Amino acid sequence: MAPRKSAPKIKPSKRPNPPNPPKAPKPPKPLVAGNWKMNGTRKQLGELRKLATALARKKAKAEVMICPPATLLGPMAAVKAKGVLLGGQDCHANVSGAHTGDVSAEMLKDAGAKAVIVGHSERRADHGETDKQVKAKVEAAHRAGLVAIMCIGESLKQRKAGETLKLVQSQLRGSLPNGCTAKNTVIAYEPVWAIGSGLTPTVEQIEAVHTALRTALMRRFGDEGAKMRILYGGSVKPSNAAELMAVPNVNGALVGGASLTAKDFGGIIDAYR
Repeated sequence: MAPRKSAPKIKPSKRPNPPNPPKAPKPPKPLVAGNWKMNGTRKQLGELRKLATALARKKAKAEVMICPPATLLGPMAAVKAKGVLLGGQDCHANVSGAHTGDVSAEMLKDAGAKAVIVGHSERRADHGETDKQVKAKVEAAHRAGLVAIMCIGESLKQRKAGETLKLVQSQLRGSLPNGCTAKNTVIAYEPVWAIGSGLTPTVEQIEAVHTALRTALMRRFGDEGAKMRILYGGSVKPSNAAELMAVPNVNGALVGGASLTAKDFGGIIDAYR
């Protein structure tokens, strides 16, 4: 009987080391921006100085910005308030031309602005601005080298009808051009019914919207969408800022009336100190 042959030895295959898991994107630096709307004259420059003094004493872990009326951009820039960026409240889509009463993004930059708010609900409602027009303004901001702070939000009627997520995602899709990055674009979610009303959505409602926006941004812009800042706005006050700013995917605030005084605005900035 022939001897049994032993089974050939199989050399163990060299398995490559498993790849390192992808690192979670670093949370974007928060931005707290104050929208002065149609308020303020040179008398209010003192508030800017007070804010800059407070920031020098106790620095915040967030970028701080004030968006005054266009008439105050130059005077505010002349103050040279360290630690406070300046932004415009709206811009025309064109560089120049026969557009009485309008201001271009290039003019805002020349006056000292680093950013511009576009698509605010008050512009959409009072001036009938469409997503297409807002998109053109975002493109204008990018053209001029400004950060576009693009606003979206639902009315109380739309909220009660359960249309919030569908609406804000539609506004996001229609108002953002290709080429948006974390450096040139900021999203601001402001439920229209909460602006200046004293009403504030629940933390759960805010988180649901911001999570949906983050998902949509990442689907379209990839890593840039993951790093893009999404601000919350709508009756943000010193008393509720810490709670609101702690909501996942809330990367700062767009503040209205509370930004008009250094004391109140500073109380909101304190959420990041």
